[in-house]
Amino acid sequence: MNKVVTRLALAFALLVSVSSCSALRPELQAPRLALVSVAMTSADIFNQQFLVRINIENPNDRDLPITGLDYKLFLEGDGFAEGLLNKPFTVPANGETDFDMTVRTNFVSGVGRLLSRLNGRTQVNYAVEGKLLTDIRFLKKIPFQETGSVNIAVLK
Repeated sequence: MNKVVTRLALAFALLVSVSSCSALRPELQAPRLALVSVAMTSADIFNQQFLVRINIENPNDRDLPITGLDYKLFLEGDGFAEGLLNKPFTVPANGETDFDMTVRTNFVSGVGRLLSRLNGRTQVNYAVEGKLLTDIRFLKKIPFQETGSVNIAVLK
């Protein structure tokens, strides 16, 4: 009988501790991401390098410490690039910040299809999705999915 009571007490304690952890999870609104620009910085027949500038807007009343970004970038509906950015920065409370990331692609996987779809246009539809990696206790990953359009250029 004592073993049954002890097991029930342990199970109850475990249940309470698990539910209290979820209660400690901070309530944050997801930040909004937008591509500001996409510019080709170098290219050859096999590889291209782009500088992608992203704006992150933090609608919360606390700073958002970002430790990285796990992302997939689509341009004109095609997969363009994906990767993991390990570049820590902080988005201020109720503020925004821009950051740059270097993206490498190859002609066959994305740039060729993108160029054939543009027909001379410089405005490109994009979708970016993934997870913001944070330094917030109990909230290590914040998913995001955004769409819009951005001007694509060639840097000289």
